[in-house]
Amino acid sequence: MDLMVFLIPAALFLALLGLGAFFWSLSAGQYDDLDGAAHRILIDEEDDA
Repeated sequence: MDLMVFLIPAALFLALLGLGAFFWSLSAGQYDDLDGAAHRILIDEEDDA
């Protein structure tokens, strides 16, 4: 039972940290162009190297 006193706040802290990271990525525009990477892999660009 003494271990639960440590584990429950640790789990809540990690959950809030993950939720905060998700909302930060939303506000930073990480999910604005979901189709761009999928289409970009199909484009064959020739390198002049």
